[in-house]
Amino acid sequence: MYPDFFDKAPVIRIRDPLAQLLGSATDGVMDYHYVDAVRLAGHSCPTVAGAFLTARAALKVLYPDTLPERGGISVHMPSPETEGTTGVVAQVITLITGAATQGGFKGIGGRFARNGLLSFAVDSVEYDGAVRFERLDTGAAVLVNFDAHKTPVDPSQRERMQAVIQNRETPEQQAEFARLWQERVRRILLEHADDPALLSIIDLS
Repeated sequence: MYPDFFDKAPVIRIRDPLAQLLGSATDGVMDYHYVDAVRLAGHSCPTVAGAFLTARAALKVLYPDTLPERGGISVHMPSPETEGTTGVVAQVITLITGAATQGGFKGIGGRFARNGLLSFAVDSVEYDGAVRFERLDTGAAVLVNFDAHKTPVDPSQRERMQAVIQNRETPEQQAEFARLWQERVRRILLEHADDPALLSIIDLS
């Protein structure tokens, strides 16, 4: 079981030509729910929620009048893969866009390749920390930067977090820590999914 608000979070609908070819989904149309990202990451947190909303925001700009095409987008992460939460964010974005590193799917007959569509900054932060998305067919591009700090942590969490870090939390502390942790995620997904205070979007087209 998972928190009820997962089912109320925004849904990302895409079309995947590869899925259509292989009969994985009718007309290649698939819906990605927040719980899909949670299952991938193994947990729900502001970073996972932010990555989900980052991909959603980029696709809304790049495909204003049609379903986004999974596998038709390149993604450049603004930091090295091992820096901070960059790798986690990239995994969620890969789930939704299909963009993968060189180890990704190599295509069929020169089509549907996803490998090489995801890249990372080498040794510094680029684009002021924004993720860059680009359509392969039109060259349209967008920068998206998510800032979870705009939805602050409950001040009472500080003491519980210290207890967790030090591996000394009580069952009561753990339960309240988890409740308030997911409450913050709920606010991000349900109250701020399109909030420019959290999602800075620059259309480069």
